[in-house]
Amino acid sequence: MTLHWPNRVYGELGPETDGLRLRVGQNQNMGGFPIGIVFIDGVRYPYMPGNVCNGWTYDFPVRLAAVPELQVTELFAADDSIAERVIDTCLGLQREGVRAISSGCGFFGNFQREVRDALDIPVALSSLVQIPWIEQVVRSDESIGVLTASSPDITSKLLEGCGIAHPERLVIRGLQEAPEFSAIIEGRGEFDNGEVRRELVAAATALVAESSAPIGAILLECSDMPPYASAVQSATGLPVFDFITLIRWLESSVCQTPYRGFH
Repeated sequence: MTLHWPNRVYGELGPETDGLRLRVGQNQNMGGFPIGIVFIDGVRYPYMPGNVCNGWTYDFPVRLAAVPELQVTELFAADDSIAERVIDTCLGLQREGVRAISSGCGFFGNFQREVRDALDIPVALSSLVQIPWIEQVVRSDESIGVLTASSPDITSKLLEGCGIAHPERLVIRGLQEAPEFSAIIEGRGEFDNGEVRRELVAAATALVAESSAPIGAILLECSDMPPYASAVQSATGLPVFDFITLIRWLESSVCQTPYRGFH
């Protein structure tokens, strides 16, 4: 089998692989980044530990790349004119040797299919791609709560692009009007971290309380929400999925290591 990219050659390097002939791709001048992350160029706010774009979030290396001149408004609006820029940025990460790609905003899912089909490595641009799997692990009479940065922009195009066939199972609540959380999508450059946490917890508990169907799990759509996932889980008592559960899943699939021990 011919491998298109050297980063498809898997396996942990150690003494047992001394006989392996290594190679790199054309224009590749770095290595050791299993996960690549594309993010919005035109944003300005604090990146807390737990945020997709904060290096302290991970116990493995990640490679970040901004999509040039990309603005929040055009990404949320699924402007088709930006698809080529998103693809080019992801191709750049692929050339640099990353093994899988995610993103720093759930609305990159508007271009999930186009990017996936343009690359030779796994691509999961939105936390929403976890929804079909979550549907299989909660009861069939349960709904899935979704907290999002902007509920009006959760469109059928976005959901279909992320493989969601049963949107009727989703209970969606947006934080676009929350006084502190809105600082993120408005790029105000600062926010009260404790208040953002309280806003997310309040939104999650209200979603659960007001849903006509029982909620089996919560998905945090936005890449800025994982810092508060633990607080949301403590308040609701539910499984919580987010961008970091997605990225850890991706990393584990492309960086398998041998099990060691004694019997």
